[in-house]
Amino acid sequence: MKILLFSALIAVTPYAWAAGEHQHHPVAKEASFGRAADPRKAKRTIKVEMNDQMRFIPAQITVKRGEVVRFVPTNKGKVLHEMVLGTMEDLKQHAAMMKEHPDMEHDEHEPNAAEVRPGKSGQIGWQFTRAGEFYYGCLVPGHFEAGMVGKVIVTE
Repeated sequence: MKILLFSALIAVTPYAWAAGEHQHHPVAKEASFGRAADPRKAKRTIKVEMNDQMRFIPAQITVKRGEVVRFVPTNKGKVLHEMVLGTMEDLKQHAAMMKEHPDMEHDEHEPNAAEVRPGKSGQIGWQFTRAGEFYYGCLVPGHFEAGMVGKVIVTE
């Protein structure tokens, strides 16, 4: 029964799983909230700090639909953090999965995510292709639940 339930959960989750690694989103040309972009072609760089108080600074970012942005998340803390872009539903589902499988390794080639070690910076190049509210969160087990989430408002 447990195997059947786990198999069903994997079948309906939006994440791809393989060989002990997982991806925040399947590698696709476009996600529901946008698509990967070459960070070198970004017209705007947005610096985001992550800290051990489980916060992102800034906690809210506004971008224009179609704008290519380069996110530069910097870990100011002493523990591992990550910045993952997605819908709130995507982030909640992934946070739950991470809580159940805390030792799972991340695929370092995920276009919507940057895993950042203490004192280091990462980067994400992204183009939001539709207006709305989207989010970024740290999905290291316990961090999202502690409030480590920010909002991206995409305007027309």
